[in-house]
Amino acid sequence: MVNRYPRFRKSGLFVLLATSVLSTTPGTAHAKETLTWLLRDFPPLTISAGPQTGQGAIDRLMPELIARMPEYNHQIMHVNRARGTQMLQDPDVFACDPTLLWTPERDKTILFSIPTYATPGNGVTIEKTNHEKFAPFLTADGHLDLAALLASNTVKVGIVAERSYGPTIDKILRTTAQQDSLILHYGNAAVGSMLQMERMDRFQAIVSYWPEARYHAQQQNIPLTELEFFSVKDAPKYQFAHIGCSKTDKGRAAMDVINREMRVLRTTKLIGFYAQWMVKKEEYLHDAQTFFDEPDN
Repeated sequence: MVNRYPRFRKSGLFVLLATSVLSTTPGTAHAKETLTWLLRDFPPLTISAGPQTGQGAIDRLMPELIARMPEYNHQIMHVNRARGTQMLQDPDVFACDPTLLWTPERDKTILFSIPTYATPGNGVTIEKTNHEKFAPFLTADGHLDLAALLASNTVKVGIVAERSYGPTIDKILRTTAQQDSLILHYGNAAVGSMLQMERMDRFQAIVSYWPEARYHAQQQNIPLTELEFFSVKDAPKYQFAHIGCSKTDKGRAAMDVINREMRVLRTTKLIGFYAQWMVKKEEYLHDAQTFFDEPDN
């Protein structure tokens, strides 16, 4: 059989082989299903290279969650966004991605968990030397009118292909931007690559999470004092992420367990893991006290 998903790390294969052996040892009545966790390089949630490998907030969550799901064997597979989406939509694959924003389009083919963590909303990162180009589009409270900026067609903006930035920014990118004002990046470590391209003036802004941009800047020895981040006008302060699983019977059964365990882990573990990466840690921890107060959360 041809492997449709050949590009994953040996570590993931090792976990699969090890758990397969354990599931068939004498005394086991039924072989356990193997749940594949799809992780992308998405710092500071998941970090797959460099000195802080495995220290991202979701990296630290996964052993905790896996330990609370003994009814499954688990393997970790490192994928890019496109491959992860393809696998989640494949009815023959049993997989989950722990770092997804909900969108109406994704909801058609992916099963979503309860909200699992809140991340500061996406915004726009620029080099301070380009501040004057953006000044006319700043509101009184310092937010960027992204729709007006893109409509002006005065700058080029880098975005990650196939990424959702939340409903407000997604709508702006879809309906306002001039086609030639957006530059899409399809590769791995997209934000890190775009920071380099920004410094070469290939474009003048990047849409991303600020913690993500900060992480990549620090890895590349780009002084943070040379960067500036703008929140986007009308976008929420925080966005809630979810675990997304295959929309199949296996995925629904796993989601029941995931929701049960994440109601505990999201407050007892994950908030603390993520807060370590926040610029305003105390503010984030204070705000986090009300993240999951709504009945549907």
